[in-house]
Amino acid sequence: MKRILLIEDDADLFALLRYNLEKEGFALSGSQSGRDALELCRQVRPDLILLDIMLPDYDGLEICKAVRKDPELSATPIIFLTARAAETDRIVGLELGANDYVVKPFFVRELIARIKLQFRSQTAPTRVLEAGGLVLDRGSCQVRLHGAPLALTATEFRLLEFLMSRPGMVFSREQLLNAVWGQDRAITDRAVDVYVLRLRQKVESDPANPQLIHSIRGFGYTFEVRATQVAAAPA
Repeated sequence: MKRILLIEDDADLFALLRYNLEKEGFALSGSQSGRDALELCRQVRPDLILLDIMLPDYDGLEICKAVRKDPELSATPIIFLTARAAETDRIVGLELGANDYVVKPFFVRELIARIKLQFRSQTAPTRVLEAGGLVLDRGSCQVRLHGAPLALTATEFRLLEFLMSRPGMVFSREQLLNAVWGQDRAITDRAVDVYVLRLRQKVESDPANPQLIHSIRGFGYTFEVRATQVAAAPA
């Protein structure tokens, strides 16, 4: 089920869209305030964002810019809902990173068609991830290291999949918790350290000198294949 996040201050329009989108089979959440919209996006991790530009407490254009700067949200489709119909407004909205621009008033059926078009245009994620001798198959939920199967827990698998699918990107413990465990959790961010340690013990030839899952002091963790450093022989 696709998740849609709606940021719209008009209560009647919000209720109308909720009814019709849920009737179409979408999972809808949202807010009638824009001030905490970015944090809500990070918590929900929606498949698409419907964003009003003219919010009473925040500028929808600024929310769009913040979403595009966030590494975990940057690829999320954004459709602006706005009363601004001028050509210059449309251009600004699209140049800031919106995928579509719908002017109020609009037909709900047309908006739903535009939403479905965005989902059809999204490419399917790669089923198999490969790096540094690791092969992760999303379809079978199996991981092999140099051909040998690894016994990973479901959480270890999700954590490894998340990191492998975003090589070179650094994630904080909080970001990893939101992505892997979700917002409804009863664990601390230090649990990430425990799971990273367990993963290293299973996927690294030398867990004390990791070549795949790296700690970035002061920031978090990243997945990146790095060549083994060989100490120079003494002169």
